[in-house]
Amino acid sequence: MNLTNPNHIRALLTRHGFHFSKSMGQNFLIQDWVPQQIADAAGLDADCGVLEIGPGIGPLTVQLARRAGRVAAVELDRSLLPILAETLADCPNAHVIPGDVMKLDLDGLVRAEFPGLTVKACANLPYNITTPVLTRLLESQLFASITVMIQREVARRICAGPDSADRGAFSLFCQYHARCELLFDVGPECFLPAPKVTSSVVRLTPLAAPPVDAEPRALFAVIRASFAQRRKTLLNALAAAYGSRLSKDELRQILHECGLSESVRGERLTLEEFSRLSKFLQS
Repeated sequence: MNLTNPNHIRALLTRHGFHFSKSMGQNFLIQDWVPQQIADAAGLDADCGVLEIGPGIGPLTVQLARRAGRVAAVELDRSLLPILAETLADCPNAHVIPGDVMKLDLDGLVRAEFPGLTVKACANLPYNITTPVLTRLLESQLFASITVMIQREVARRICAGPDSADRGAFSLFCQYHARCELLFDVGPECFLPAPKVTSSVVRLTPLAAPPVDAEPRALFAVIRASFAQRRKTLLNALAAAYGSRLSKDELRQILHECGLSESVRGERLTLEEFSRLSKFLQS
């Protein structure tokens, strides 16, 4: 069965009485090059174990299983389980786990599913869970790489550098934890039903050590404060967050000592500049 052929997909779904769920962000792939290229981008071999999130009817799962030693696919929608039992029948190294990836014990799952293997994550993520899922995967420190297809707007935000209008707190969170690469776009015409936006594939490769020497809680407190009200200058944003213990003149002096203009905005700063600023605000 061709799991990216629209006619085959419709027949499969009809046979199982499946109905798309908007709340789960279900959009199935109908171009075979897409799951192939995503699986290739994940850089898999027989020594890899792969966690997939939201396999749908399994086109990416099949490609992952052809390349990796083992695949564990977590699926929240139980109505897809009998479909996956059919579509993955020829993939003995693929195991479907019913459940919510945000509630599962990731560490326990990885130990049980992938003993002795290099563990990676790869998925076509539903748009509505992108940020919490990526946050959890990065903070777990369990994965050698994370390759996902997500909404293009979010992908560009993740990879945005200083001076980019797309840059935000989540950009810096991801870049603190990983090397972030924007790989390729996937148009709406590649999905059934077609979404209203373009998707992109990104690869996040977790760093062996943090890129800056800073206390993480203090660092991200400053970053969140800096982007809480994007139209404000950094000085005014910090005044709103730290004004109870530091006057505006004191904050202005801290910016000056960090080599920053009081009129600069948060998206202009590098991680190194945020790190330096967090140390001054901690002291």
